[in-house]
Amino acid sequence: MPGFRTDLAMEAFDGANRHSLPGVRVDRRESDGAALTEVEITDGAAAEALGKPVGRYLTLECPGLRHPDPAKRQTVAALLAEALGQLLPAEPGAGALVVGLGNREITPDALGPAVVDRTLVTRHLTGDLAPAEDLRPVSAIAPGVLGVTGIETMELVESLVRLVRPGVVLCVDSLAARDSHRLGTTFQLTDAGIQPGAGVGNHRRALNRESVGAPVVAIGMPTVIHAATLARDAFDWLSQEDGDAEDREAALQDMERALLGGEPGGMIVTPREIDSMIQDAAEIVATAVNRALQSGLTPAELDALI
Repeated sequence: MPGFRTDLAMEAFDGANRHSLPGVRVDRRESDGAALTEVEITDGAAAEALGKPVGRYLTLECPGLRHPDPAKRQTVAALLAEALGQLLPAEPGAGALVVGLGNREITPDALGPAVVDRTLVTRHLTGDLAPAEDLRPVSAIAPGVLGVTGIETMELVESLVRLVRPGVVLCVDSLAARDSHRLGTTFQLTDAGIQPGAGVGNHRRALNRESVGAPVVAIGMPTVIHAATLARDAFDWLSQEDGDAEDREAALQDMERALLGGEPGGMIVTPREIDSMIQDAAEIVATAVNRALQSGLTPAELDALI
């Protein structure tokens, strides 16, 4: 369906003509009340059709996260850690740089910095200070946003990679979804890198292997949905019985221009419980990141170190 915007590869695939995308492989499986969908984009034609770079996209969905259930959050964190482990470089003990993208002063955009605050950093722990022999060296930074620092995120990360020389850069960011039911309940992981600000139409330079000189794995959770998407859904639902698809699409575009000024990136919507949603998501993602990066430590040992 044209006109909607999403950072989730599985939503982009669902909205496309599946029969015309031979360069896409999709696999879905369910476990412990959660569903994991893998979308692998293998060629440039499919990447262009979906608006996503070539790579693997793992999407973990758990509707039960909308309810306060600590056991469910721990289950999702374990599944997320397992999925993340599939995307990390195979070299054992390769160093990692965790980058928390976003603006911590704007709640829907604060997921990345909140995860960095909870990440176990270990690059400085050497010799007698190291609590375990097989501890992976991990460093972390929340670089802020261009409007606050005057520095492009890409510039900071590129410089840090040259200095720290990590085996992988792990980026965490807030995303935009197509379906409001996925806000706060869905996580996407990809080895294709990430473009900071893309979810709200504020495109910055992409962070990927080619741009920073190291493998880039991105983790994100949808925290916003575009108002244009909600308006289109409402209008399409009301008018689905009248006229053909082309007529409805033309009417949708007219409505978007009239009500939203033709700027689908200019107005976004976020849940009213976004504060608690970010706190819960940060705990889940940070737990998953710590477990995936420090697989030689038990959950109890990680808790004690953090």
